[in-house]
Amino acid sequence: MDGYPFEHRVRVRFAETDAQGIAHHASFVVWLEEARVAYLAAFAGGYRAIRDGGIEALTTAVHLEYERAAAFDDVLAIGVRCAEIRGARFRYEYAVERDGVPVAHGWTAHATVDAATHRPTRVPGWFVEDVLRAEASPPLPAATPEASQASAAPRPPARR
Repeated sequence: MDGYPFEHRVRVRFAETDAQGIAHHASFVVWLEEARVAYLAAFAGGYRAIRDGGIEALTTAVHLEYERAAAFDDVLAIGVRCAEIRGARFRYEYAVERDGVPVAHGWTAHATVDAATHRPTRVPGWFVEDVLRAEASPPLPAATPEASQASAAPRPPARR
């Protein structure tokens, strides 16, 4: 996905849909978190490395714009990039696509705090370095949905 150094794939589960088989809008927030955690695992030692350093990364804002519906069993590609790191704050941007067609886009904002005191603390230097390196690197191959889901038989395209 152009402009995004990391891509994560999810398959829309039945439990994530409404009575019409369309992905519920709140499911997208969970998928963005899943993609962000996978990004951190690929580039910055994982979310656990942040926590092991005595820091918590809190989500302070979520913004999503939906362009098309996603349906049960669709495989969605989520492009992830860290767009800004400053002081105790950082922001990720996302593009969600199905077969190269935009489905949604948005961003999440985060703040780092000391795990013991919950007071704001600067984003650790090692994290900044890892993210800058990730953003400058060529895109990684897309992570696939879980093996059990990825092995499902192909299905005809959903009607939109």
